[in-house]
Amino acid sequence: MGRYNPLLHGHLRISLSLRKPNLFWVSAAAPLTSVILSTILVFLLRNKVHKIAIIGELPKGVNPPSSNMLYFSGPYLALAIKTGLVTGILSLTEGIAVGRTFATIKNYQVDGNKEMMAIGLMNIAGSCSSCYVTSGSFSRSAVNYNAGAQTTVSNIIMASAVLVTLLFLMPLFYYTPNLVLASIIITAVIGLIDYQAAYKLWKVDKLDCLACLCSFFGVLFISVPLGLGIAVAISVIKILLHVSRPNTRVLGNIPGTLIFRNVNQYREALRIPSFLILAVESPIYFANSTYLQERILRWVREEEERIEANKENTLKCIILDMTGTSVHVPLELQTVTAIDTNGMDTVSELRKILEKRSLQFVLANPVGNVMEKLHQANILDSFGLKGVYLTVAEAVADISSSFKPQP
Repeated sequence: MGRYNPLLHGHLRISLSLRKPNLFWVSAAAPLTSVILSTILVFLLRNKVHKIAIIGELPKGVNPPSSNMLYFSGPYLALAIKTGLVTGILSLTEGIAVGRTFATIKNYQVDGNKEMMAIGLMNIAGSCSSCYVTSGSFSRSAVNYNAGAQTTVSNIIMASAVLVTLLFLMPLFYYTPNLVLASIIITAVIGLIDYQAAYKLWKVDKLDCLACLCSFFGVLFISVPLGLGIAVAISVIKILLHVSRPNTRVLGNIPGTLIFRNVNQYREALRIPSFLILAVESPIYFANSTYLQERILRWVREEEERIEANKENTLKCIILDMTGTSVHVPLELQTVTAIDTNGMDTVSELRKILEKRSLQFVLANPVGNVMEKLHQANILDSFGLKGVYLTVAEAVADISSSFKPQP
């Protein structure tokens, strides 16, 4: 007998459906037909072929009720609660991941709250009928999708078919070969692998690509819960990295406008002489306040070193001479959407440190809730009337007007 190739089988099914849409039923009926024909073939050749792995004997009937076996006390209650929490999180993650995969393909929305309620109610009912912890099945969903299912009625029909099979048809699957069941799952899932998306992730974000690959290989070689758990852990680490080390950028003015942009991103953006304009792209709170303070002070040191290194430049020296050695540091706060007590302490500490170095520290464009918290903490009083501005351009214009040219 020749070796069965499930990928070739799936390719033929898909090609036939694409070339002749009227024959979509052939693709839909292919899995069931494969099971029936392979079972009959193995049954007829059972005395000649002994190396084919088959399902074997399967008990028929539904699970007995187990509500009388639920206990809410005992030495294993704490272990059951911890295991239940972990299992529930993984089950919900898997279910939502499967749902979003097919939602992307079929262009519909997935409501996470409804998914959580459905999975929770399903497992509550299952715990009363000796069921295993259940979630959204990726393999069965893929088979259902490839069969052409369009509505949830397909789930009702599938559940009814499973019930009838459990009650009456289980002995018929004794000679069903395992390789046919595996091929059905492989051909259903293989079309969901998006190589181009993985390559795009690699080009755009290496950590996202790492999470994708770890999830893929974890699910493929270990288990679905562990694979998803690894991906979630990597995503959480990525979030913590971004939160604890937010981006800070130096802004420059685009000539002829009042627009200030990142000097490293816009070549036409020019630094304002005697000003170091910084922007923080994150809320300021306990997780990043220490890092931001150190980073801003490092920006100040680097700016002073740059000014000192370029003092022989004619234009630079004249501008620096007009303002002395002082550098004004407006901190652009439009992207700072929130601040906590640690963040406010950091802002206040920065002002004190920079004042000791004869540097003026002002805030530009703080959002409403940040402004309110700074006011309630009496930090705005320490900045004074010339310490907070609506825009960076206003801060630069007002502070520049106070410069006194040297004779």
